[in-house]
Amino acid sequence: MNITGCNNCPGPDASPILCLPLTAMAGVCSWLICGESENTPAKPTPPHPQPISTFPGNKSRGGHGEGPYAKEHLSKATWDYYAAGADECCTRDDNLLAYKRIRLRPRILRDVSISDTRTTVQGTEISFPVGIAPTAFHCLAWHEGEMATARATEAVNTCYITSTYSTCSVEEIVAAAPNGYRWFQLYVYRNRKVSEQIVHRVEALGYKALVLTVDVPYTGKRRNDIRNQFKLPPHLKVKNFDGVFEVKENAGPEEYGIPANTLDPSISWKDVYWLQSLTRLPIIIKGILTKEDAELAVEHGVQGIIVSNHGGRQLDGGPATIDALSEIVDTVQGRIEVYLDGGIRTGSDVLKAVALGAKCVFIGRPAVWGLAYKVVQNADGPFILPVRIQHCLSHLNQGLLTTRLLNIPQNTKYHSVLYPSCQGEEGVREVLQILNDEFRLSMALAGCRNVAEINRNLIQFSKL
Repeated sequence: MNITGCNNCPGPDASPILCLPLTAMAGVCSWLICGESENTPAKPTPPHPQPISTFPGNKSRGGHGEGPYAKEHLSKATWDYYAAGADECCTRDDNLLAYKRIRLRPRILRDVSISDTRTTVQGTEISFPVGIAPTAFHCLAWHEGEMATARATEAVNTCYITSTYSTCSVEEIVAAAPNGYRWFQLYVYRNRKVSEQIVHRVEALGYKALVLTVDVPYTGKRRNDIRNQFKLPPHLKVKNFDGVFEVKENAGPEEYGIPANTLDPSISWKDVYWLQSLTRLPIIIKGILTKEDAELAVEHGVQGIIVSNHGGRQLDGGPATIDALSEIVDTVQGRIEVYLDGGIRTGSDVLKAVALGAKCVFIGRPAVWGLAYKVVQNADGPFILPVRIQHCLSHLNQGLLTTRLLNIPQNTKYHSVLYPSCQGEEGVREVLQILNDEFRLSMALAGCRNVAEINRNLIQFSKL
């Protein structure tokens, strides 16, 4: 059996098996193989498939969308980075709570024996009105990162908005899912050449739209990141900027993988015209929460709006996105498409957003929780393997690891691991499939046979 080392692992002793010296295996193997020993009860694997309310990544219908599985298996700094909002997290929390204030008015006796969840965004058909929002650093959740996310969205036939702050390059993402439907999320930097170069790269690679994020003139105060002194681990980088920003010894502070104070706070509406001069791609503005800015977006000739508060990670105290949606839809009056992100956790959430006028919704944190989720089979049945160990195992050439090979003590509970070929991608696909199934069911129960039949007549706001 040919064992190869793990070149991506951050450990100092990256040698043959699981990036640890063979002499250390006996002492750590009970942690390596799912962290269980004879004296530690195994964690049961949830049934498969599961309702979204119990799927890893959701504490409960009434929670904050914070997945107990992901929280347990990601490092504290990584979990805090993904899960937390700005300041007191009021807006982050309200993104979810706002959906509970909305009630549906179902119609009956409508013959829903056949249903169709397909829709279009920017003229392209997708399987249902849910895509993946731009979220950074997917390799923190799973070593294949954005490549796995891209394959999942390609398989489900929906839209993936690739983040500027990806830990895989735009070229790697396209190579991983060549037939996927992708937009690219863009920031404007003080050095405009940086933004210009990435625009030309993604257009040449076949990305279908640019999503300009406009709500980050400065980064919001994310207290957990400050406490944790969050930094990317040494083996990861913002791949799209590899070699772009000159790294100097004793350079200034770094912020989320690139030099601090790189974003341009002088960005204004005139930069929309500048961006239009660079590309023929449709431009979608992400971060609009008011009717005034929605009207300005239309006047400046953009092709779409994403109603977004950055997952509650920028201005704390702003509106929940679902609460801001109606006034923006009413202002736009169908002149451009309106999308939404923030707080989507169930199929009925999707139905409510579409009924209020969203052409499509985008999910962020649930996709990351999907990347972090993995079920592995062993001789005694399925169990969940921590992501950091999945990462190491994925670099072994054989899927079956025996106690003799790993020098595992006899009292270790699990004696073999069968490692499947699908990894983080499978979790993202499962998240999307569960949302699709729930959306289809919610549509039928509300009396809608297709997306075109969903309208505001379905909505009744709660008096609570």
